[in-house]
Amino acid sequence: MMEVSYVDHMGSDLTVVNAARVSYDKISSKFKYEDERLIKYLAKHGHWSPFAHAFLQFRIKAPIFVARQLAKHQIGLSWNEVSRRYVDNEPEFFTPSSWRGRPQNSKQGSSGTVTHSRPDKCIAKVHALALKEYNTLLKYGVAPEQARMVLPQTMMTEWVWSGSLHAFARICSQRLDPHSQEETKVIASSIFNNCEKLFPSSWSALTENIVLS
Repeated sequence: MMEVSYVDHMGSDLTVVNAARVSYDKISSKFKYEDERLIKYLAKHGHWSPFAHAFLQFRIKAPIFVARQLAKHQIGLSWNEVSRRYVDNEPEFFTPSSWRGRPQNSKQGSSGTVTHSRPDKCIAKVHALALKEYNTLLKYGVAPEQARMVLPQTMMTEWVWSGSLHAFARICSQRLDPHSQEETKVIASSIFNNCEKLFPSSWSALTENIVLS
């Protein structure tokens, strides 16, 4: 099961405001209506740097194929992941609750639902074989950094992801797009909800055009 756990954050909507107002050698001690207007102006006109002074940190659990999509986002972010060079505890695998069909008019994405039972049997077989051979390699003394080669992309991994509010807004704008992969949307949606609670004014301004399904 995929999980997004809030770890920590730094700053508030007021942090964003004061980062912007320093240009005029001013500072706000309390968030006011005019600060709300300033935030909306900054977001609307692409003044992104004030939003980079607020930070969040998450611990995320997801299958490797989802993690590798998200790892493409690097600007304003830092990523540290569990390494199977160092750990050899029994891997956990991801199995989807449903199977989507291949789209007719696109090379990526999905369309509809596959109702045949065979995909469930296929993935269960792959997982069982991968786990068996992984443990066999360890049994014969193979280093975990090599034994991990037989583990599939459905293996669950965990990472700590830290970054600016602006960076996470960019992630959500892309990964909550209707054409984004459903499993990746699950992670982005949880990040969205956390950011919205902690930075309501800034997040609303940054993600004005994102519609959650």
